[in-house]
Amino acid sequence: MILTVTLNTALDLTYRVPRLTAHSSHRVTDVTERPGGKGLNVARVLASLGHEATVCGFAGGSTGRVLSEQLAAFAGIRDALTPCAGATRRTIAVVDDATGDTTQLNEPGPLVSAAEWRTFLTSYEELLRGASAVALCGSLPPGVPVGAYAHLIRAARTVGVPVLLDTSGEPLRRGIAARPDIVKPNADELAELTGSHDPLQATRDARRRGAHAVVASLGPGGLLAATPDGAWRVAPPARVQGNPTGAGDSAVAGLLAGLVEGEPWPARLARAVALSVATVLAPAAGEFDASAYAELLAQISSFPTPPLPESPADGSKDVLKRRTG
Repeated sequence: MILTVTLNTALDLTYRVPRLTAHSSHRVTDVTERPGGKGLNVARVLASLGHEATVCGFAGGSTGRVLSEQLAAFAGIRDALTPCAGATRRTIAVVDDATGDTTQLNEPGPLVSAAEWRTFLTSYEELLRGASAVALCGSLPPGVPVGAYAHLIRAARTVGVPVLLDTSGEPLRRGIAARPDIVKPNADELAELTGSHDPLQATRDARRRGAHAVVASLGPGGLLAATPDGAWRVAPPARVQGNPTGAGDSAVAGLLAGLVEGEPWPARLARAVALSVATVLAPAAGEFDASAYAELLAQISSFPTPPLPESPADGSKDVLKRRTG
């Protein structure tokens, strides 16, 4: 079982309009509604890949009830969300069919009480006992300590469960110091963390801060990974248009699936990029175009990166490798 943590869950709404124009009214041509938040998106992709997934975090209010009801319809996913008094947020993606661009509106999350946080921690520690890996994903709702992810990483490491961290800002800064197995920031989050706008330099600096491996999302440019086994740049064969919401979450699912299946890093990264692009081509977050995924997986290309110097994070020397075959 792969455990995904979404402390700030959401009900994801996707609206499609013929053309998005500022200061005007619009006729929505299509609406989709899905249980969301980064970790829930990850879990749905994992379930589609044949992995059992358990989701935990918080859900509350009428939106939280709708989220849990919809989550029950997805096979392969166990709902272990902790109830809270506050209302679960909504996120709204408006897709412009004329350009393929997406405008995202994210509501704030519920205020989590100290008692609700303690209840979640008890549940999390119990769930870890049956987990093969855990993903800590997304923002923190009000009331949750800023060092929450660092605490959850240390708890997982104590019982030998590998951890992937996907967050930003101060939660990322504190979490990386707890030495997660993988961090997956995007280029902006990585630059904010390290102060470097050179992704290769920034991945090296992030490993120095404590991450065992760093997988940086470069948007349409694919992924850049710095790991104990080597450094890789993996890119999709071509740029695609569509809804990018959830593409990074699908990449996380690919990395986790590859981890628990024991795949080498190049195969994990190829899977992550293929899933990410296939998600852009799907109508809603947490879904991917299965046929496109299969085609892309056979076409993924990689590029050499300069070898990275020894990282104090693990004392090993990175050796440049390139995916072949």
